[in-house]
Order: sequence, then structure tokens, then C-alpha cells
Amino acid sequence: MGRVEPVAVLGIGMHPWGKWGKNFVEYGLVAANAALKDAGLTWSDIEFISGADTIRNGYPGFIAGATFAQALGWNGTRVSSCYAACASGAQALANARAQILAGLCDVALVIGADTTPKGFFAPVGGDRKDDPDWLRFHLMGATNPAYFALYARRRMALYGDTHADFAMVKVKNSRHGLANEFARYRKEVSVEEVLASPVVADPLRLLEICATSDGAAALVVTSLDFARKHSGLSGAVKVAGISTVTPSFPNTVIEMPNFSTDSAVTHEISGPTFRDSIAWAAYEEAGIGPQDVDLAEVYDLSSALELDWYENIGLCKPGEGARLIRDGDTQIGGKIPVNPSGGLSCFGEAIPAQALAQVCEMVTQLRGNATGRQVDGAKVAVSANQGLFGHGSSVVVTK
Repeated sequence: MGRVEPVAVLGIGMHPWGKWGKNFVEYGLVAANAALKDAGLTWSDIEFISGADTIRNGYPGFIAGATFAQALGWNGTRVSSCYAACASGAQALANARAQILAGLCDVALVIGADTTPKGFFAPVGGDRKDDPDWLRFHLMGATNPAYFALYARRRMALYGDTHADFAMVKVKNSRHGLANEFARYRKEVSVEEVLASPVVADPLRLLEICATSDGAAALVVTSLDFARKHSGLSGAVKVAGISTVTPSFPNTVIEMPNFSTDSAVTHEISGPTFRDSIAWAAYEEAGIGPQDVDLAEVYDLSSALELDWYENIGLCKPGEGARLIRDGDTQIGGKIPVNPSGGLSCFGEAIPAQALAQVCEMVTQLRGNATGRQVDGAKVAVSANQGLFGHGSSVVVTK
């Protein structure tokens, strides 16, 4: 895949993250109307609506595109709905971009919203004995925090990362999230407070694992021609690359390297893992590399996982992630700020919305509107996350 024509982001909108206990559609409407207002457009201007599905919220959640079209008012707009777990928002954006680049529409609205249960996300769809995630839940009792802890232990064994390194990620993100009006948790914490919080899955502690949250995010995306004609917005932020890749054989077991039995602690990863490939596909479409990136929004399901992403998206070599956090490189004011929004650490998971929330933050940063958390001179940003069942998700935005 080579360079792909960009599309413009004319509008962004969000509903604050939290535990509100309302219908997910209410959140989506708030985000959608905010994005329309930001773009200077109305619902009647929208030619395509792309919904990111939430499978926990019944029939309306499975047909999110039509659900939001109905809630905004039937007007004959074409719709699509997609589910890709935590990558749903990126896939919904990719669907909208495809419609625009195919010449089937000029203006599209992308929405993701969720209402989540308290505690773990329960598997849906009955027994799935050929599904590795169902198997790890039911046979191993390896819920997501335990899964994240295995990766944290892996970093400690391979690279010598410490409890304090993981805690420093939480400290950084809590500081970033203080200035984000949409964040659920807006409280600064210290390394000592993180390490004193209860152990959930050793070595990870309560403050190092993200919560489940309600929330919503929406984007108005258009062709470049439409953006140029609309109020002279020739300088609109652009979506320059989107990755929705799946794993490649033989790396179908997500990221786990093949350790030799006699040198597990010192063995280096041979060849790219699935997470390594996610951002690189977006880089290729955008015609850039990690050296061009001014900030990143990555999927910090746990504090330790953020360090993996530093390496996966090319900010440093394998094993050097902890050095970046120790040196302050990934905080605002550092060489390459990561999660200036506060990340999932401050938001929690609202699954269909989170990839879109990442784009909202990146657009805000590139516009220079991130008051209190602005990355100076930001011109290029990249996001990265992944969903269950092998869904990659990365978006590159540029000025």
C-alpha cells in the first residue's frame, strides 16, 4: 500500500467520559452535535454516517449507524455500522474515508459511543470454544488485568523494567489529564501513591489499569475540495493514513515472541510482531515515519503496555521504552509527548469511542487548542490501539 489521498477533519466532538448510566445514544448525540457545530455544518449537510458498534447495548448498539441516523432524524443518509472491538472507531473512520475517496459523498459523520457495565467486560455470544479469548477467560481465568500483567512481567524479565517505571507512566498521564475537560479522572498522583494502591494482578496495581467508562466521540470528515470551499478552511487538519491491519502468519499469537527454553530472560524478539505492524501501515499511507511524529496517542490499557507501544510505533528500539519515561521524553515538553489527553488512564474504556477520541485529541493538538496540555508546534500525530480478534488501529493526522 502506498500513499493515500487525505481527507479533512472539519469537526470534532465528545461527550465527557464517566459512569453516567444513560443510553449510549444520548452520549453519541452530544458528540455528534458538537462535531457538527465545530464544522459549521448541520445534520442535513451529512451524506454518510458511519457508526462504531457497541455490542453490549442490544440491537441498537449492533446497528449504530442507523441508530444514530434515526436519533438525529431520518433524512435518507446512507449508513454503515462496524464492530472491531477497541478498533471499531478507526474502522468506522476508514469506512467514511473510503466513501469520500470513492466519490460517493463529500461529507461524512463518524460516531462511537458506549455505556459500559461495572467491572469486567463480560464475553457475549455464548460459548466460543475456538476463541482464544473465551478460552483464557474460562479455562485460565486470565481476565484482562491478568493478561496485561503477563506483558508487564515480560518487560521486567527481558528488559529490566521496574515497578517504578510502570508507575511513572500513570504519574505522567494523570498530570496530562488534569487539563482535559472530557477526562473522567482528573487528579494528579505520585509514584508513591501508585505503588501504594492495591495489587490487582502482580506487578500491576489498581491505579495502573484502566477502568470501564461511558463516553462518546464523533468526527465530521470531508473531501479536500469540500474543505477548501467551506468557509475557506484550506488549512484543516487532515487524516493522512489509517491502519486496520490484522496479524500476519506466523505472528498470529498477538505479540508473544518465541522464547528459547534456555535463554528466556535475554532472548530478543525476532521479526515484527502484530503491534509493530499496526502504526507502520498508517505511516506508509501517510508517507511519513516515526521520526516525523510530534505526539502520539496510544492505548494504555495498563501503564506497562504504554511502554510497549513506544517501541511498537517506532519511538525507540525494543527494550528502550522505560528509558523514555525515565528521561521525561514522553511528557508534554519532552521530545515526543505520548497521551497528552491523559490516555485511557484518565478516561477508561468506552470501546467504540476510544479510537475516535484519540483522533479528537490529535486534531485539537494540531489546531493549537489544547489549553493546559498543548504540545508546541505539533504538525503530525499518530494513534495506536488494537481490538480483540486481531483488529489493528492507527490513524495519522497532519496539518
